[in-house]
Amino acid sequence: MYQWACDLFPIYRSLSGDGVRETLDYIKALLPGLFIKEFKSGTKVFDWTVPNEWEIIDAYIEDENGNKIVELSKHNLHVVGYSEPINRWMMLDEINEHLFSLPNNPYAIPYVTSYYEKNWGFCLTHKQRESLLPGKYHVVIDSSFKKGVLNYGELIIKGSSNKEILLSTYICHPSMANNELSGPVLTMAIARHLSSLDLDNRYTYRILFLPETIGAISYLSQNLHKMKNNTIAGFVISCVGDQRDFSIIQSRSGKCLSDRVLIHTLKQYCEKPTTYSFLDRGSDERQYCSPGVDLPVSGFSRSKYATFPEYHTSFDDLSLITQRGLEESYSVMIDVLRILENNHKYKTSILCEPQLGRRGLYHKIGVENTGISHKKSSVNLMMDFIAFADGYSDIISIAEKIGCRATDLIDIAKLLWDHNIISIPKLEIE
Repeated sequence: MYQWACDLFPIYRSLSGDGVRETLDYIKALLPGLFIKEFKSGTKVFDWTVPNEWEIIDAYIEDENGNKIVELSKHNLHVVGYSEPINRWMMLDEINEHLFSLPNNPYAIPYVTSYYEKNWGFCLTHKQRESLLPGKYHVVIDSSFKKGVLNYGELIIKGSSNKEILLSTYICHPSMANNELSGPVLTMAIARHLSSLDLDNRYTYRILFLPETIGAISYLSQNLHKMKNNTIAGFVISCVGDQRDFSIIQSRSGKCLSDRVLIHTLKQYCEKPTTYSFLDRGSDERQYCSPGVDLPVSGFSRSKYATFPEYHTSFDDLSLITQRGLEESYSVMIDVLRILENNHKYKTSILCEPQLGRRGLYHKIGVENTGISHKKSSVNLMMDFIAFADGYSDIISIAEKIGCRATDLIDIAKLLWDHNIISIPKLEIE
């Protein structure tokens, strides 16, 4: 995963254009089942309009001696995203209105965009800005706009049920490692796991690589009906590559299946995962959970966007993310999906406690061969599971009640199922 991030880091991405297509081509090489699709510029999508494509070739500021002070070729964050073209000499006072820096973080280049308002600008460190002397400067932004397309990637992995789990991540930021690339590379790894193994998936997986905001809005404009009917859980994956604590951005309700399974799983990986309410939303959960859309979608992060000091700056580089950080996030999501795949509302088939001894179940499951992490004996865990298998409680809620991991109950449930001790009510809604 880390190497994928290294490969993708230099590509200049924005809402649309060649950088997005190059990124999607890279992803498709690793996920052959991915379909690269598009929305045409000018298409109305709910209250929005798909913008024109923006292309940037070069951008710089040079002084009267021909010294280039700020150069896009040196860092992709140096130009304001979607800047209009400009090529003229200007006085520093006039240029200053179009310069962006961070006085409180003087060695970092900020990330700034102007997608929907015509403007131009440069981003630079505050130290660079303070070094500019009064005088004339040559300002060049070689950019253009054209009627084109907004590209996105879609991978559908079929399961035995039409009910779906959504995985969504964004691909529209240039050269930021945690905020931009950690989400796509983790999602790629999950997708490879789901599609390369001969898994008998219960659920269908809808996996999306989109430009943030406008991409999700555009996608929902064409797929909302199907998604509302079929989505049982979903996750926006963002900022998952560092080694800080995990966090969840809850859905609007704060209690959907995605919220429940992610909070439960995160508690097994860190002592106090940070839980953010929907008031702290900021990525595409804003669209998926908006009134009238109402999809059961949570946000999954380590350091949530807009909370870590490197966010939206040049300090969010490849040194901020690690292979270990990505692998730990991968483990979380694989556990989440495994729980969802097995999250039935089991019901005991026997009145009163079953007699486990005559079925040889007292020692059938052992901690040593199942990876069960709970301090109770496997028999006690089995009996507790049976005691709460009332046909109304799913594995997540039972695990919470008896104080164990939901993953610990999966093998137990399969064993009890094989011995006809539990069943799944016919009316259970998938």
